[in-house]
Amino acid sequence: MNKYQNLGGNSNVAYYSSSTDSITVQFNDGSIYLYNYPVSGKYNVDEMIRLANYGSGLNSYIGRVVKKRYARKLR
Repeated sequence: MNKYQNLGGNSNVAYYSSSTDSITVQFNDGSIYLYNYPVSGKYNVDEMIRLANYGSGLNSYIGRVVKKRYARKLR
């Protein structure tokens, strides 16, 4: 997984990895969630990948927009 840059300094996201149609996010508490096109929506996943690569806004976007629409809790 890639370390999340956390440019704002107050994110709950620690790591992430992405593929063409999904993103996996590990939070500071160790929980890991998979978000994918079928469950989270193509636009949302693409935006989450963009924010993850940028290093800012991912935690906020998940909390405001995606909420509990994850495909699977991995841990």
